[in-house]
Amino acid sequence: MLKENIQQEVLELKSIEKIQLVELLLESLDKPDMEIQNEWIEESEKRYDAYKSGKVKAFSYEEVMNMLDK
Repeated sequence: MLKENIQQEVLELKSIEKIQLVELLLESLDKPDMEIQNEWIEESEKRYDAYKSGKVKAFSYEEVMNMLDK
């Protein structure tokens, strides 16, 4: 019931108010999740260390594109 009330209220807003609401909602979604961000940092450091130590082979863009063409 509350959801329907909110939807109806939003639909009754002026265009500029709807735009402001959309901007507010997008900003609220655009904040990084620090737990996920920290996991990605850790993973990227592991991958970079593996690359530097030679455990992982890197390919150039041209090599990858050539592999895809085959």
